[in-house]
Amino acid sequence: MTLDPSTSRLPYPSPAPSPPNSNSFDPTDSISRISVLASSRAVLEGKLTAATIVISQDTGKVTSIFHSVLSASDFPPGTTYTDHSPHILLPGLVDAHVHLNEPGRTEWEGFWTGTRAAAFGGVTTVIDMPLNAIPPTTTVAGLKEKVQAAQGKCWVDVGFYGGIIPGNASELRPLVQEGVRGFKGFLVDSGVPEFPAVSSTDIALAMAALADEPTTLMFHAEMIPPVSDSVGDDVQWSLPPLAPVGPLNEYATFLASRPSSFEFYAIAQILSLAHIAPNLPLHIVHLSAIEAIPLLREAMANGIKITAETCFHYLSLAAENIRNGDTRHKCCPPIRSKSNQDGLWEELTNEGGCIQTVVSDHSPCTPNLKLLPSNIANPIGSDHTHETTTDEDDEEGKGDFFSAWGGVSSVGLGLPILWTEACRNERNISIEDVVRWCSTNTAKQVGLEHRKGDLAVGFDGDVCVFDDEAEFEVGVEEMLFRN
Repeated sequence: MTLDPSTSRLPYPSPAPSPPNSNSFDPTDSISRISVLASSRAVLEGKLTAATIVISQDTGKVTSIFHSVLSASDFPPGTTYTDHSPHILLPGLVDAHVHLNEPGRTEWEGFWTGTRAAAFGGVTTVIDMPLNAIPPTTTVAGLKEKVQAAQGKCWVDVGFYGGIIPGNASELRPLVQEGVRGFKGFLVDSGVPEFPAVSSTDIALAMAALADEPTTLMFHAEMIPPVSDSVGDDVQWSLPPLAPVGPLNEYATFLASRPSSFEFYAIAQILSLAHIAPNLPLHIVHLSAIEAIPLLREAMANGIKITAETCFHYLSLAAENIRNGDTRHKCCPPIRSKSNQDGLWEELTNEGGCIQTVVSDHSPCTPNLKLLPSNIANPIGSDHTHETTTDEDDEEGKGDFFSAWGGVSSVGLGLPILWTEACRNERNISIEDVVRWCSTNTAKQVGLEHRKGDLAVGFDGDVCVFDDEAEFEVGVEEMLFRN
């Protein structure tokens, strides 16, 4: 058996009609610098099957796959071998929407803590969003600073998005050449001053610059409709509502301030500009409003290259269950009603639907920025509200959904969240569906489908071992992210 000159390593036959100790395979000829994972259940090419997976310790690549469970004796002496049966071998998850915040806001999150939390939950690749770090990833210089900050701190593979902001259209092509996995812009205030919202003019410039580039243009799609009794003509500046109606600590007030129409109008605005770059894939991040689904479906039917993602929190949390003042649930777009959640699940399980991926949108902050009242703040894992007596001055402003930071922390918890929701509510989904939403399609979205999102020969040996029967309570030990 000879070495493959293109890889300088000894390949195993794949697929093999018989175990590798047959006449066509001589273990004494082999190099034992491999790891072997086996299980009676594995998701390969979107299907559940028995499998034995051989991974090179030198390259980290899958070198061979057998569609049966081989024994350790079928491989050279000293080979690292683990049979994980009956647990399921999955392609490592690709979380295509994570805020790691380093450099600049490392007290919120960082590469070491965020990627460690990802690895704990079977996420082997994260793609870092361009904002909340300082500087943002809106220039090549900003990207290089972020890459430098990540050196020696990553437990999993990390990719980076670029950002579109007013005035940086000339930076976009150079960022593609430097390897960013896509671009994101906001049509509404982002919450941080260094990443301002874009106008339709800015979007048009970005589309023109990226029209023929191998990338994806993504949007936080919220925008005030042109008819609004609270803002008048200010819609052109993409401002948030100016006057909430109702107590600021009531979730209903916050939800009413960012209605579904904001998402619908923003998506309509994006679609109206799609003709500028007809070959450029467009993507809506963290879709929460089902009212926008028909609009996206129609655009897809008309040939516009657009997809959407939703998030673990939209699929598992509902507005009806959020207590007043519980700002842990604040995110934008907001968590909506149970009926809206059911609509997201319905579209997600429609294989040809517009929602193709599920991501975390992990966006932590320091606890003080959440403004959580002491009568709600309870120890992780406790079964009851932690009641305390506090000075009224300390409680001033607490529970204000409009002043609290908006973001939900969940990187590394997505797989159990999805599976729990599916089992608890008897949703008709399979583990193959989860792989498609959280690995195969997310890898494709960021241009990594040639090496991630599946367990196949030549792909990265990123494997998640999933016990679909185990139960655990999320506590401090399981929440490895910083906040």
